[in-house]
Amino acid sequence: MPKTNVMTIRVPEDLKERIENTAMLQGVSINQFALYAFTKELSELENSRYFRRFLQGRRKEEILENFDAVMKKVQARTVEEWDSL
Repeated sequence: MPKTNVMTIRVPEDLKERIENTAMLQGVSINQFALYAFTKELSELENSRYFRRFLQGRRKEEILENFDAVMKKVQARTVEEWDSL
C-alpha cells in the first residue's frame, strides 16, 4: 500500500455540508469522496494543460482537417435500432 499523508484543509461550512451529503448519497466516506474529487479535478486540469500545449499554434481548420482525415478511415457501421435514439 502506498504511503499516505494527512492533509488538513479549511472549507466554508456550506461546502462541508455539501461534501458530507454527497459522500453519504454515494455511500462512501468523506475521505473517499475527497480523494475521488481531488483526483478527478487534477486529471481534468492536467488533460486540459496537455491539450492546450498540443494544440498551441495550430489553426482550427488544420485541426478539423486532421479530424476529418481520421474519421474517413473509420469504417461505416450500421447502428442498432436500440442505439439510434
